Amino acid sequence: CEQCGSTHIRQDEDVLDTWFSSGLWPHSTLGWPEATEDLAYFYPTSVMETAYDILFFWVARMVMLGLENMDEVPFGTVYIAGLVRDAEGAKMSKTRGNVIDPIEAIEQYGTDALRFALTTGTTPGNDTRLSESKLEAARNFANKLWNVERFVLASLGDGDLAGWSGAALPRTHREDRWIIARTEQTAARVNELLGGWAVGEAERVLHDFVWGEFADWYIELAKVRLRSGDDDPRRVLAYVLEASLRMLHPFMPFVTEELWQHLMARLPKEGDRPETIMLARYPLGEAAGNGEEGAVAEVELLIEVVRAIRNVRAEFKIEPARLLDAVVTAPGDALAEEAEAIRQLARVGTLAFADDAPLEHAVRLVLPRATITLALGDAVDVGAERTRLASEAADAERYLAGLTARLGNAQFTGRAPEEVVERERERLEQGTARLERIRELLTELGG
Repeated sequence: CEQCGSTHIRQDEDVLDTWFSSGLWPHSTLGWPEATEDLAYFYPTSVMETAYDILFFWVARMVMLGLENMDEVPFGTVYIAGLVRDAEGAKMSKTRGNVIDPIEAIEQYGTDALRFALTTGTTPGNDTRLSESKLEAARNFANKLWNVERFVLASLGDGDLAGWSGAALPRTHREDRWIIARTEQTAARVNELLGGWAVGEAERVLHDFVWGEFADWYIELAKVRLRSGDDDPRRVLAYVLEASLRMLHPFMPFVTEELWQHLMARLPKEGDRPETIMLARYPLGEAAGNGEEGAVAEVELLIEVVRAIRNVRAEFKIEPARLLDAVVTAPGDALAEEAEAIRQLARVGTLAFADDAPLEHAVRLVLPRATITLALGDAVDVGAERTRLASEAADAERYLAGLTARLGNAQFTGRAPEEVVERERERLEQGTARLERIRELLTELGG
């Protein structure tokens, strides 16, 4: 020893280099060198998920030691995930003070919210950004699932729910056919994405379906029918929720298990039902909505019309209690048959479907497949709205002029980080669309 001069000091012989011992992990943890049942069953595995910064330190060593000790590579596929960075794209480190503690995140947002926030939108090999806002959004999604189940359970009632699992679902109403088809199409798309390792995109598709279609639209349309005494939506609600929970389970295992158990306790047993959602068959979407293209197109048109009317109400800040008269023209009878849904969801009073219906102080909305004439009446001070919109248009023009000048500056586009330049381009695109909409409203108001 250089410090004490002793000749009786030796290196511990029972120590392995960290990465050497890690390289043994795929088979040493399964009982090797003994020929155990676990070793025979689990080695080799199918997929190894890791980050690109330890490919040589760990993955290569596992392959080499697996070949040396087992005569077989330990896995057939290596999925390379990116690093987790902060909201600005910087690598997380204690010295920077930008680390999000996963334990604290779990306590504040929940385990499933952390899992969902970490993986949604990720792509193989690319880094991902984690922020408080992303965690909040994931928590809100978990809360949305919980509230959806509360509504579904409250709607089931004590009636006959036989056929809820799919075989005998009611298909007489276009909304039911639409959401059943969209459930199957979503399952097919999610399986396709998972097969291509696009896990983050699969989660985004599921999020958009569950929140943006099932919760925001089918449930709201179902409420209209349930209030009128129509029982058909109850079984469809159960079917779509149960399928959605199974699709979401790999990404949000805890909340989906809890909700699935509560739902199963209320539904009649149909077919083989496992004790846990973990053992339930993953939806494959074999039918993929075949034959329901008409119903899908009709409900999408209905949504488009309701959304357009809601947007006008929001733009003119019209109170929800104030009903507006409207005239809607479109090919076919689908919208006329959905008149009550349009009235309730868009807060419409008198609703007509004739071209010659007279309306005063009206705005005209031209959609790809329909035209809406919406009577503002005295709900809007037309003169004040013209003044407000003209001021907004002037502000938008100045804002866009600044963005255009910045993006036209070669020094800015050449030196600024790529994500900053892209963010400015997105702002220019969004601002341009907003200015065009303001000008359309001014034209409608005669400004």
